[in-house]
Amino acid sequence: MSETSFDNYCIVELFGHQKIAGRVTEQVIGGQSFVRVDVPQINGQPAFTRMFGSGAIYSITPVSEEIATQAASSIFVQPVTVYTAPASRQIETGDDEDDDLDQ
Repeated sequence: MSETSFDNYCIVELFGHQKIAGRVTEQVIGGQSFVRVDVPQINGQPAFTRMFGSGAIYSITPVSEEIATQAASSIFVQPVTVYTAPASRQIETGDDEDDDLDQ
């Protein structure tokens, strides 16, 4: 059986009732195969890429580039957001020991 390289615009349905749309290809990382979705730039949001393992995918529907772009703009999946921990702050104990040293 010969392998063919998949490269098509698609709407990808994921378990958890999520969808994503864009150019779909296959990418191997660390010997494991992933479905790569390149979401186009839409509505001022920059283009981005997400990869999924086969177990996360419910269905893949090949469509035209135009339909994939329209779907991406209506689905509006956002790229990864950077999460940061809140800045550490000094906890006030109400103890004025330092004030006694200044006298």
